Amino acid sequence: MTIIIDPQGSGIAGNMLIGALVDLGADADKLKEIMEKSAIEFGKVNVKFEKITKKGVSSTLCQVEMLENKDPINYPEFVEKIQSLNIDDKVKEKSLKVFERIAKAESKVHGKTLNDIHFHEVGASDAVADVIGAIYAYYDLCLNEQKIIGLPIAVGGGRVETDHGVLPVPVPAVVEILKGAKMVGGPVDSELATPTGAAIYMEICDEIKEFIPTIKPCNVGYGAGKKDFNHPNVLRIMESSDIDETDSVDVIETNIDHLTGEEIGYLFEKLLEKGASDVSITPIIMKKNRQGSLLTVISKRQKREQIIDCIFKETGSLGIRISPNLHRGIAKREFEKNIVNIEGKEYEVTYKIGYVNGEIISKRPEYEDLKKIAEDLDLPLRKIKELIK
Repeated sequence: MTIIIDPQGSGIAGNMLIGALVDLGADADKLKEIMEKSAIEFGKVNVKFEKITKKGVSSTLCQVEMLENKDPINYPEFVEKIQSLNIDDKVKEKSLKVFERIAKAESKVHGKTLNDIHFHEVGASDAVADVIGAIYAYYDLCLNEQKIIGLPIAVGGGRVETDHGVLPVPVPAVVEILKGAKMVGGPVDSELATPTGAAIYMEICDEIKEFIPTIKPCNVGYGAGKKDFNHPNVLRIMESSDIDETDSVDVIETNIDHLTGEEIGYLFEKLLEKGASDVSITPIIMKKNRQGSLLTVISKRQKREQIIDCIFKETGSLGIRISPNLHRGIAKREFEKNIVNIEGKEYEVTYKIGYVNGEIISKRPEYEDLKKIAEDLDLPLRKIKELIK
C-alpha cells in the first residue's frame, strides 16, 4: 500500500492529521486515552472525536480542549518530560523527532540555541496531545510499513497573532520546517499550516511530489479543521493499492580516510537514524595510494539537509558530493505478518514481499524479527533463517 497525504485544499494541522487517520481506521478510543494521558504533564486536556460535514464533505473532527495549561519550559526540560511518559518507545522516539524539527526551526528563527528555546504554542498541552496522537495513529495503522507521499501544502495568507506578536502567514517557523517541501498560498487569508502539522508531515513523509501520482485509491480519510471557510476545510489522506513505481532520490557521497572502523560503524547507524534510505561503505584507493572508504548515502529530498549536516559533523569532511533528483525503479512492496512455530513456540514474523508486474520476486523475513527469535531460543541466526524457510 502507498499513503498519499494531500494538504493542497486546506493546509495541515495536527488535529486534522489525527482526524483523517481516524477516518482511515485508527482506534479513536485508544487515541483519546493516549492523548489525554500524554498531555497531563503539560496541562489537562479533553479529547473528543465526532463525524461532521465540511461544505458537503463528511470528515472526522478531532477536538482537543485545553482544561489547564502550565508555564512554558525550555527545550531540554520539555524533552525530559516527553521521555518520562509511559507510552510506547517507538511512539515516544518518533514524537521527539517531530518536536526536534520544531525546536530547530524556532531556534533558527529567533537566533537562540536549542537550550535557550522556550516552547509556547507548541509546548502547550493541546499541541503535545496532537503530536503524540498523530504518531500513535501512524503506528496504529502500520503506516511505518507503507510508503508515504506528501503533496504541496496550502499555507493560507494574511497575518496571525502569536506569543511573539503579529506575524505574516506562513509564520517563519513553518517556512523553516517546510524547507524542501512545496507550499502554495491561499486559498484564504488565514493560517492553514501550523508548525505542529508541518513538522509531523515532514517527519512521516518518505517523498514529496508536486502532483498526485498514478494511483488506485482503495480507502480515503478526511480530517476536519476547526475553522469554516467557503471551501471544505479538510485534510485528505488516500490509501492506494497500486502506484506508478518510480522514485526520486538524492545520492550523497564523500571520501573518508581518517576514521576508525568503529567510527565508521557509528556513522553508518547515525545516518540511518537521521532518515537515510540506504548507506553503503566501499573500500577505495585515494591519492598518494592511501587506503580509504567511499561513503554513499541514498536519501529522500526532505531528509537531505540533516543527512549532510550529520556527515559534516561526524566526519569533519571538507567536501560532500550531491547528485540530486536521481530516478530509480522500485518494486512494489507489501508487508505480511505470519505466525511460525519453532521448537514448540509461536512467533510473529513480518515478511517483506516484492512484486513486479503482479509477480512475486522476493519474500524475506525481517531481520529484527529473526534476531528476537534467535536471542529468545539462544540459537544461531543462520539456524533460525533455515527453520523459517
